[in-house]
Amino acid sequence: MRRPAVSAGLAALLDDIAMLARAAAASVDDVAAGASRAGVKAAGVIVDDTAVTPRYVHGFRPERELPMIRRIAVGSLRNKLLFILPAALILSEFVDWIITPILMVGAAYLCYEGAEKVWELLGGHAGHDEGSDQPAAAQGPEHEDILVGAAIRTDFILSAEIMVISLNEVADEPFLSRAIILVLVALAITAGVYGVVGLIVKMDDVGLRLAQTGQGIAATIGRGLVRAMPVVLSVLAKVGIAAMLWVGGHILLVGLDELGHSAPYDAVHHLEEDVHDALGGVGGVGAWLTNTAASAVLGLVVGAVIVAIVLRVRRARAG
Repeated sequence: MRRPAVSAGLAALLDDIAMLARAAAASVDDVAAGASRAGVKAAGVIVDDTAVTPRYVHGFRPERELPMIRRIAVGSLRNKLLFILPAALILSEFVDWIITPILMVGAAYLCYEGAEKVWELLGGHAGHDEGSDQPAAAQGPEHEDILVGAAIRTDFILSAEIMVISLNEVADEPFLSRAIILVLVALAITAGVYGVVGLIVKMDDVGLRLAQTGQGIAATIGRGLVRAMPVVLSVLAKVGIAAMLWVGGHILLVGLDELGHSAPYDAVHHLEEDVHDALGGVGGVGAWLTNTAASAVLGLVVGAVIVAIVLRVRRARAG
């Protein structure tokens, strides 16, 4: 007489398990979709992060390039998972108004870094991080540590922007889903960015190997890579400087608007619209370039002011 009850109970249990499995599958799908949306939304800053990093390892001996990139990648992942992610989740849950001012402080630091590099390029001054006029390859582990530390500090700002953009994209998700999505975004973006950076800085070694061991077209390609990569790395270093100014200026522009000071943002927005209407079919590209240029100019102005203040303080201390 108990068998029907047992069967019914087992059937109910199986139904419950199936329902939980469907819910878990739906949750996994939601998390995957959220991570994909967040990653796409932060794509612009990801490109900037990729462009900024190679300049920190440019000029070092080939055998030190990948270890340096690995150290920077580990520091980047630590930034995202141990500091930015918990802080972003907690602040967004309880005091979400403070995220914008914090981002703007970080943006000001990016503007300072970019403007200082411009100052060095224009004036021929030695960088504050380099510590010597010698080529990077001729300097010791202390110099490498300084540049790795500088790269990780710069990455912290870019990573914060990536994580906050990602968080805003999935703000409607439950707290646990948001946390899982941000962890996935942090892992995927760090692996992608520093994987690409590693490929970029080692392409000259690949070219040298092809030139030495390959034949015909392979050897020609190898020689072309060897000749081209120093130029590519030099260009990327300058793109990285521009990226710091653009990202920093854009964060400041949007932050001022969110804090109620909308005049700069509105001016750039109206200029974008005018360019979009004037260029017709390529108006979208023109509008994006307009926003990028305006953000970079703002970043350069803000950074130049901070550089002037820092130089004045240094001279006062030296005096």
